[in-house]
Amino acid sequence: MGNHEEDAIRRRIDAIVQAIGSKDLEGLKQVYAVDVVSYDIDPPLQRVGIEAKLRNWANVFTVFDRVTYEVRDLAVVLSDDLAFGYAFARLSGTLKNGTATNGMWVRVTYCFCKTDGAWLITHDHVSVPLDVRSGNGVVDLEP
Repeated sequence: MGNHEEDAIRRRIDAIVQAIGSKDLEGLKQVYAVDVVSYDIDPPLQRVGIEAKLRNWANVFTVFDRVTYEVRDLAVVLSDDLAFGYAFARLSGTLKNGTATNGMWVRVTYCFCKTDGAWLITHDHVSVPLDVRSGNGVVDLEP
């Protein structure tokens, strides 16, 4: 196991970064399990299945003319056929109306299962910190 498997998982995250930057839904489809459960930043509370996950990315692509996905400080924890990674991530780019946006940093966790020799994301979770007093998400923090 060790470095070879961790490198394979890091390549999966790199594939997400590349696919988002090129708005490649087919490329994204290769990274997720068919029955992926996603707790994304926008409603609903959860999405189940690859088609729901890809619809979410397709919605993102309709908002952006050019889009960049950045992942920072990725840590990977491995077992035999299970792994998870956690990091900070940010979507940024140019909106369809021409406005440039730096986006916001979020916390993301990727849960992987090794299926037929390939690491696939079976669950992902994206969140922002919550200001308990106001009930508002805190979206201006930087890692």
